[in-house]
Amino acid sequence: MELKVEARNLDMRKGWQEKIEEEREKLIRHYAGFVLHLRVTIEATPGYKEGGYEVHLIASVPQDTVVVKRWGGKVRPLLVEAFDVLGLQLKEIVRKKQDHKNQKSAKTQGAVLDGNAPGRIRSLFPDYGFIVTPDEQEVFFHQNSLKDLSMDDLNEGDSVVFSMEDGDKGPQAIWVKAG
Repeated sequence: MELKVEARNLDMRKGWQEKIEEEREKLIRHYAGFVLHLRVTIEATPGYKEGGYEVHLIASVPQDTVVVKRWGGKVRPLLVEAFDVLGLQLKEIVRKKQDHKNQKSAKTQGAVLDGNAPGRIRSLFPDYGFIVTPDEQEVFFHQNSLKDLSMDDLNEGDSVVFSMEDGDKGPQAIWVKAG
């Protein structure tokens, strides 16, 4: 995520910069690859009130931009509040995109959204593998998603049932059980 920090009509304090970096790291953890660019502007606003500040966050995400503005008397609480609001807005955008993808996936690929999609093991590796659905869609799974079985219990060609979601690199299984 590209980050740009601006200070207008004031000098940037080290504590503010550290808080911005801390909040940026949280965004990267929760929205890795989703937030493309983040601009943080802190501005002294003498017209607002004595010692007042404005904090602006502008986040670029695929096909959208999220803007958060907060005004108040102290910068650090404004940063916390602005990043909290940004996190809630990003969560809502991701939820809507996921709902849209799931609806589209159910219509176009016949995926079962209640978690009982059938498949068979196409290939296995020490920590992960790939499932193929009846319509030949390949779905990644990690050993941590296995329920009531281990990687050693699986063989290529085995039938399984699973639930999937869109991952960073395509469809991935949330959980996998023997079919």
